[in-house]
Amino acid sequence: MYEGCKKYIPFQPIHLPDRQWPDKIIREAPVWCSVDLRDGNQALIDPMNLEEKLLFFQTLVDIGFKEIEVGFPSASETEYEILRTLIERDLIPDDVTIQVLVQARPHLIQKTFEAIQGAKNVIVHFYNSTSTLQRKVVFKTDMQGVIDIAVEGAKLIKELTEAEIRKSGANIRFEYSPESFSGTEIENSVLICEKVMEALGSTPENKLILNLPNTVEMATPNCYADQIEYFCRHLKNRESAIISIHPHNDRGTATAATELGIMAGAERVEGTLFGNGERTGNADIMVVAMNMYSQGVDPKLDFFHIHDIREIYEKCTKMKVHERHPYAGDLVFTAFSGSHQDAIKKGVDYMTKSGTPYWEVPYLPINPADVGREYEPIIRINSQSGKGGAAFVMQQYFGYELPKAMHPEFGAMVKTACDETGRELRPQEIFDIFRRAYLEVDYPYNLKKYKLYEENDISGNTQVHFEGVIRFKHADHPISAAGNGPISAFFHALETVGIKNYQFVSYREHAISSGADSKAVSYIHLTGPDGEPLFGVGIDNNISLASIKGIICAINRAKNAANNSGGDTNENV
Repeated sequence: MYEGCKKYIPFQPIHLPDRQWPDKIIREAPVWCSVDLRDGNQALIDPMNLEEKLLFFQTLVDIGFKEIEVGFPSASETEYEILRTLIERDLIPDDVTIQVLVQARPHLIQKTFEAIQGAKNVIVHFYNSTSTLQRKVVFKTDMQGVIDIAVEGAKLIKELTEAEIRKSGANIRFEYSPESFSGTEIENSVLICEKVMEALGSTPENKLILNLPNTVEMATPNCYADQIEYFCRHLKNRESAIISIHPHNDRGTATAATELGIMAGAERVEGTLFGNGERTGNADIMVVAMNMYSQGVDPKLDFFHIHDIREIYEKCTKMKVHERHPYAGDLVFTAFSGSHQDAIKKGVDYMTKSGTPYWEVPYLPINPADVGREYEPIIRINSQSGKGGAAFVMQQYFGYELPKAMHPEFGAMVKTACDETGRELRPQEIFDIFRRAYLEVDYPYNLKKYKLYEENDISGNTQVHFEGVIRFKHADHPISAAGNGPISAFFHALETVGIKNYQFVSYREHAISSGADSKAVSYIHLTGPDGEPLFGVGIDNNISLASIKGIICAINRAKNAANNSGGDTNENV
């Protein structure tokens, strides 16, 4: 249909029939390197100023990054300034290594070594592009010409490093990237990296970081994983290298490419927070780390204060984190669907009752509290929500544990309100519906006075007596009776003034506050004269009186519903 697609050359996967990575499992976190201050910053419409960079750097340190690429100091004065400020103000912790980027060009390498003077721990990251396309249309050279550039750069870096170590004792390590690795013939990628290792004299004690960037994501993630595994298997002196990956997100699969790359042998990952970076961005380190966390693997990074991290990110970058962004978006732990809400509520109830040490809640891959989200809504109510959603909100926000039989009735009230407003209902609005429907119902029957007491006969049998005054039809009516419990006694008392034909089904009670002045709530389930279910709610410091108030509430609601529908309201029917 769309003939324009014919101009694109399909990616040619490498031949690796005995690939091993599909059977691998990620069991430990890689070394993480943030490139937010370089790769991320250069992609911003308005790059960060110095104070924003310093704030962002401290945030990365607080999260737990031990390697942070702070800039390209030979590229501009602003890039040079952040590095010198960090060094001169002594803002780099001793256990954090700063990384600087430089092209494999002599004058830029010289400038970079001027910039790092005084730093304790540094990674000098140099690169040149190796891809087939760039050799053809940009550099107009062959592979040997590209190798010569990399090797000459490596020799100069080694020479300058030895001089700097003699002068300051700094801990300087090396990183080399064959830029556009994923677009380079895999044999050439291996070859150029081996030549760089030779020039630097890499050993198992002084390993070279070989960073293999998916500079432009060109194929499905499994192809990138094949490239990483092939590289690891064919590189000479593999024990003298740390394999690092730097995925981009042009095809929208950077997270998958990162995870498969780790399975294929990568020991180190470069990326950014929330995936910031050129074009569609870099791999999102937060997402990859939290994916590991959800599988029981310690990511060695702390995203508990994800809201604060997001706030600083948005302030410094002027970018916005999408509502659906994994783990950090406003809506990622939110369920509007009725079936999802019901499953989440059952999962929460199961965990409470079973005492399981594992997180076992459907539709929530992690506990939102683990990223500081315990006070944010998990279930939110709109016209798509089910009967259990409103009950969950009542429980989570206000402490009311509505019995399951009551869910359809209350859920229908909330759904009607959603349909009428045409929008989502806030928790307080849901509570207001509950309050009006169940807690503010004192007509037509209003219990004015009540007293309960027990009597024991000579055989040890107990009877409960109820005495009180109930007002209806503009008059007060004394009522009294006895029963084998408070609810039984109250029902018998109501019958003395003609309020009858209501059958008790069940009740549920729990505390809604604590301390000496705690209150109890009682949920009453009756059937009315017509056999229909009725529900009432009562609150009192005394649980027996709370149940009695719940009964009156249920009967009042039945009478009011009958009156509103024009039905027969004669209690003696």
